Amino acid sequence: MIDILLLLALPASGKSEIRRYLDSLDPDGLERLGIGPTVQIDDFPYVHLMRRFSQEAIGLGLDPPYFADDDGTFLESRDWGTLIHLVNEDFGSLTDPPEGVASAGRWLTDRLAAARSRVGADPYFSSLGERDRLALEAAIEQEAGVLFEEISERRSEPGQTVVIEFARGMPVGADYPPPPPLGYLYSLSLLDPAILGSARVLYVQVSPEESRRKNRERTVVGEEGSILNHGVPEEVMLNDYGCDDIAWLMESAGQPDTIEVERADRHFQIPTAVFDNRGDLTSFLRAEPADWPAGQLEALRERLESSFSRLRG
Repeated sequence: MIDILLLLALPASGKSEIRRYLDSLDPDGLERLGIGPTVQIDDFPYVHLMRRFSQEAIGLGLDPPYFADDDGTFLESRDWGTLIHLVNEDFGSLTDPPEGVASAGRWLTDRLAAARSRVGADPYFSSLGERDRLALEAAIEQEAGVLFEEISERRSEPGQTVVIEFARGMPVGADYPPPPPLGYLYSLSLLDPAILGSARVLYVQVSPEESRRKNRERTVVGEEGSILNHGVPEEVMLNDYGCDDIAWLMESAGQPDTIEVERADRHFQIPTAVFDNRGDLTSFLRAEPADWPAGQLEALRERLESSFSRLRG
């Protein structure tokens, strides 16, 4: 059985839709893919909250911590690594969940500051005056509380498969390999060895042009925090997700159908399969499950089973 599945792709490629499908499967459907019931981790909630903190900071007359405006890219590119350290913490919380906190806003800013420090960037919150920090934490308290409850209630049990989703990329026309901290090469190298040692990668393939089209199509105003319906700003799509380095990583690996990840302490050869979604086999999963067409479900099942079979071998 696959213990940990890294679900990777450009934005709007179908990752979250596939997660929704996996979560709907009965034991027989799960067994045919070689996975157990899924427990799911995603770095998008942190990106959303980083934008929220930046909005609130600007409103208070402070320098924003992450984004200069609602449409721009990271002010500090090392925050791609910040996100991975938060993912590592969420993975650890599956077996060691956080205990109750007096303030979810303080819990979150402590985590964000510590994760930023690990990549050598300004932690921001710990260097703010206490009055400004309290104001920011109060503004985000409700949303931070929702995240805290989700994490504290999420558990990993024997027989489950942990699905970890994130997107990485580089500007349109960039050369390979991407310089750190861009691309998957950098972010994968920061993952916890406990993740890398058991991981399998499923890469959802669409063209960058299709990624941008589907991103515009899925965007619902007012649902910026939604996993399925959020929109990535066009500037970010072009400068952060204009292309990615998965194909280059697979071509550069010493073994076929793998990705190599080098850490200072260990070398990992991660089995990798490509799910070809250029024909868009997944957008129908945005509808309510009762409305999923049987024919499209069958086509999706066949393609996914073929991809997962390459990961189990």
